[in-house]
Amino acid sequence: MTKKNEGTIILGIDPGYGTVGYGLIAICGNRFVHVAHGAIRTTSNQPLPLRLSEIYDAITRILDEYRPTEAAVESLFFFRNVTTALAVSEARGVIQLNLYQHSVLSHEYTPFQVKQAVSGNGRAEKGQVQRIVKTLLHMDKNPTPDDAADALAIAICHANSRDSLNHIQGRVQ
Repeated sequence: MTKKNEGTIILGIDPGYGTVGYGLIAICGNRFVHVAHGAIRTTSNQPLPLRLSEIYDAITRILDEYRPTEAAVESLFFFRNVTTALAVSEARGVIQLNLYQHSVLSHEYTPFQVKQAVSGNGRAEKGQVQRIVKTLLHMDKNPTPDDAADALAIAICHANSRDSLNHIQGRVQ
């Protein structure tokens, strides 16, 4: 990685409306450093607009505290339940709006792309991805909960993809 990466903080987000996983990594020279991770949990018996507001407020606090320079959000892939897919889509919309309002450029990756970028295998099992995330970020144990571990993997996916994205964007401009 080049000197331009110094000071880059990437926020990875695993969206949901019951639980939103988040993970922050920094790019320091040619390695990734764990900054923070966790989960935003909403109350299941609350109406969806209130849950979306809770997500918005929590993301705002994360953005204000850590000041990420870039973000990566997992894209919707497949849901058997249309109602769940719609609610997750609304949560993603709230998250994307918040990132935009904070001038944080965001990118989207499918679960396959995340697994491929982190493990080299787009069909890797969750445990394998978590162990690789732990190793890449020099953590003592696998990150938990699962949503936060996924968010760290999403951030790593973006960190691994950003140089090629910058190269492509430079050729288009």
